[in-house]
Amino acid sequence: MSETSTKSIEILKEDIKQLKFNEKDVLTSKLDIAKRKADLNRASALGAQSKSNIKIYFTDKNGVNYKVIATVWATTEKNVSLKNEIMVPIKSVFKVGFF
Repeated sequence: MSETSTKSIEILKEDIKQLKFNEKDVLTSKLDIAKRKADLNRASALGAQSKSNIKIYFTDKNGVNYKVIATVWATTEKNVSLKNEIMVPIKSVFKVGFF
């Protein structure tokens, strides 16, 4: 586990709606961005098939790192969609963890 993810605050998915996010991508490497996209697509497939929970590590506008454990319902061009219409901007996600 990377040092960044060990300092992440666990948050309930319902509390994500209270957060603000940056427009700038937290990842800079094209390789990391491609891996994130592949991981989110895999998470969407797992969510659709078996309602499996995954860990999503993301950063808010203030640079605070969070971790949420949830089922990914869908991944759009810009957002990760969780239950109850809760969205996390893809640009804010720095890691996806699978159990």
